[in-house]
Amino acid sequence: MPDPSAVLRSPATDAPDVSPPTEPCIMLIFGASGDLTKRLLVPAIYNLACDGLLSENFAVLGTAMDGMTTEQFRAKMSEDIQKFHTRKEFDQPAWDKLIARFHYISGSFTDLKIYDPLKAKVAELDAQYGAGGNVLFYFAVAPRFFGTLCDNLHNTGFKDGAGWKRVIVEKPFGTSLESALQLNREVLANWNENQIYRVDHYLGKETVQNLLAFRFSNGMFEPLWNKHHIDNIQFNVSEAVDVEGRGGYYDSSGVLRDMMQNHMFQMLAYLCMEVPGSFEPDAIRNEKAKLLQSVRHYTPEEVDLNAVRGQYGPSLDKPGYRQEKDVNPESKTETYAAAKFHVDNWRWEGVPIYLRSGKALWKRGTEIVVEFKKAPEVIFRGTPITGLNANRLIFHIQPYQGIEIQFQAKVPGPRMQLQPVHMKFGYGEAFKASRSTGYEVMIYSCSHGDATLFSRGDLVEAAWRVAQPILDRWAATPADFPNYIRSTWGPKAAAEMIARDGRRWFEVVTEDVLKQSPLFRDGDTVFLEQVIMALKPIQVAAGDVLIAKGDPGRELFLIEQGEVEVLDDAGGVIRVLTDGDVFGEVGVLTAKARNATVRAKIPTDLYVLAKADFSRILRDNPTFADTIQRVAKERFRVDVGTDALKAG
Repeated sequence: MPDPSAVLRSPATDAPDVSPPTEPCIMLIFGASGDLTKRLLVPAIYNLACDGLLSENFAVLGTAMDGMTTEQFRAKMSEDIQKFHTRKEFDQPAWDKLIARFHYISGSFTDLKIYDPLKAKVAELDAQYGAGGNVLFYFAVAPRFFGTLCDNLHNTGFKDGAGWKRVIVEKPFGTSLESALQLNREVLANWNENQIYRVDHYLGKETVQNLLAFRFSNGMFEPLWNKHHIDNIQFNVSEAVDVEGRGGYYDSSGVLRDMMQNHMFQMLAYLCMEVPGSFEPDAIRNEKAKLLQSVRHYTPEEVDLNAVRGQYGPSLDKPGYRQEKDVNPESKTETYAAAKFHVDNWRWEGVPIYLRSGKALWKRGTEIVVEFKKAPEVIFRGTPITGLNANRLIFHIQPYQGIEIQFQAKVPGPRMQLQPVHMKFGYGEAFKASRSTGYEVMIYSCSHGDATLFSRGDLVEAAWRVAQPILDRWAATPADFPNYIRSTWGPKAAAEMIARDGRRWFEVVTEDVLKQSPLFRDGDTVFLEQVIMALKPIQVAAGDVLIAKGDPGRELFLIEQGEVEVLDDAGGVIRVLTDGDVFGEVGVLTAKARNATVRAKIPTDLYVLAKADFSRILRDNPTFADTIQRVAKERFRVDVGTDALKAG
């Protein structure tokens, strides 16, 4: 029996209604020897089997060019599953039972001769396993072959006979609007729309699916879900990895095609769509289509104002994008994109929606930030409160999975003072769940004919109509690349784009990030959370002056990535500060004028902590105050007394 702590489902889903297994079927995988099959599809099928969600009347028939027998295919899959399974413990008996249902025939799917043996084997397996004629075709091949496969399956009679026949096709579904329209024509030439399942594995993530559950099952939020209460929405998909040796593929794609046009637009549709009449697949997909069709299409001039692209350059020990294997040394392919979009309907009129994504950035993380309009400040007139922060609702998609609400609370004490605080819900704390591949729910849903999480042809077309003007404009204009360094927040132009609207990107900082600085390394959770909630991110270019000698000390700075120079009166460099270093704290503590000028040596990402927040945190955390006093004495030979700390 599998370990109950490693199941994919919450115990709450087991009573009173246990989810039925997949419908009986033969799963015919084209491209069965490739990475997708071994890394994602087979581990997903294994997870379904371990969780009792895979029908006993199920078998896999794989086909590819690799000359393997069924026994060799099983041996290869048995070796690969040890590397790529996602469960806490490997269930050997469950795997042994599953792999006995795997079969293989080698050959090229472009050669019609292979289809007679495949058809005969499917019929044999159908009789052996009692699949009722149901066949699930999985195209784990390049999209350019989708039309060929659909034609060949039709022409060789695979659609005939009892049972259902369904096709799952992988992304990317086209590389442009024109190619997507052509691909739709090809796959629908001999197949019906309700037989084609265009997969986006991002929608298999529980946290993405939970966007629908959160919106439509909680009455406290839906009344606020409109332009009257929401100021802006930010979608962030940040990847710390580079192109990882896939330069040949990526150089013909780029982040707008690879991430934004599909994954991010799908999440946008879930978050912003109108309330559907039901949870029936077409009811949800109809509303998603309406939403994407309402996203404004930009003119070339509007693209220049509302979209920013970037490409990472080399760091000290790692190559830039143009130095990656199989990448054109003069490539204009973007590895970063940020854009502002507008949904032109009654619900969202005037609410900017910001999307950004990139590779070789400072962290791995996917978040959606819903920022509400600020409360009126007039009620706090005459109190020490000089401004209010916005409330935020944050959906953490990966790697941390959860939901966070940020709001204001009164600081303990006799005076009316506010401090930003937050409440968090973590999936790992509320549910027993093991990490899935994201494909489990896709295979399961397709077997039941549930297309809720799959893209329909009109959805694909609507998304491309939004993205194509941006791609066209970028193709027609020169790119000043590279324009950001590895492991940073991306190009400064993205921060400037949102700053023109009087807003800033919300960077999700974690305790791990703070502990990179010696100043915060030994802090406890309460202290670190106070600091995190008070930090404000900024980006500066090489040569920008952060502190000028003689300026009043109103904030301190924490370097996320980059280098700054501390200068003497003659402009000479006294010292260089880098990742994790803090500066400006002495001026804040003593309320004296700055005793040196600080200038960015290279493009640098920093956090700013205002004097009022810093002083409050110091008063609440005596241990941190001791550390600050020691640093001030060692680095600047300044003795900051206890009275100065209390007076801050």
